[in-house]
Amino acid sequence: MQVQIPGCAAWFARGRSAVVFVLFALTVPGWAEAPVEAVAAFNQYATKVEARLLQQHRSVNGFIADVGGCTQTDARLRRGELIVEQLTPAAEAAPPRAMLHHWRGTAFVPGATAADFERLMKDFSAYPRHFSPQVLQGRILSPYSGAIPDHFSASMRVRQKHAITVVMDTTYDVKFGRVGPRHGYSVSRSTQIAEIRSPGTPSERALSAAEEHGFLWRMNTYWSYEESDGGLYMQLESISLTRAIPTGLGWAVRPYVESVPRESLQFTLRSTCIALGSKLTR
Repeated sequence: MQVQIPGCAAWFARGRSAVVFVLFALTVPGWAEAPVEAVAAFNQYATKVEARLLQQHRSVNGFIADVGGCTQTDARLRRGELIVEQLTPAAEAAPPRAMLHHWRGTAFVPGATAADFERLMKDFSAYPRHFSPQVLQGRILSPYSGAIPDHFSASMRVRQKHAITVVMDTTYDVKFGRVGPRHGYSVSRSTQIAEIRSPGTPSERALSAAEEHGFLWRMNTYWSYEESDGGLYMQLESISLTRAIPTGLGWAVRPYVESVPRESLQFTLRSTCIALGSKLTR
């Protein structure tokens, strides 16, 4: 499903009562760790996504997936538009007591190269500058090879601000790969996600499993990038696992819960374009 990305204003216009329901439903503690069955369903889905991407990256032909079947896609991208799609199949079985989110965004940056992209994305210490206000801290934990490693662990402190503000410490296993000098990809899998209480204060601490709210249990991201047409095409896919919507509150909570992964992907893609020098039109 291809969508236009609105702001939050339209949803909040439904009234203060919706906000109250969201705050109540999403801040009730005691969701603990993700259910084992939900994690298994997420891993199974991620395996299918990665198998498709592995096949996609075997050749430079079709390295960037088609976007929405639109014949005007390339022209739209070169005009500075971002194209964002929801990929989760409508018939996909919902994980037990959880929600699976899958989004894909595509963009084009005139004059940028694959090497430019890799330098940007591997410099985690500069993430707070390029991806503010969502990213508060970033660093590489354990490089495995090379002066600019292609495989490493990295951590980020991230902030999501909607009806409520949530701060999380996240750790990822990150791998980069190349198919020739003009085509590359990366795979980033979450290995730890902890919700932080009172961040930046003397009483700051990570919530225990019994205290967490289930805002984000798992998140994997996949980049594909290709030099062509005098610039760089970039495609970002994200799959994430969150708590389920409380029974009876879907009408109020679903728009909030589903907007977070979509808007996070759009923000990341847009910020990457800007950091590489793009002047986006929308």
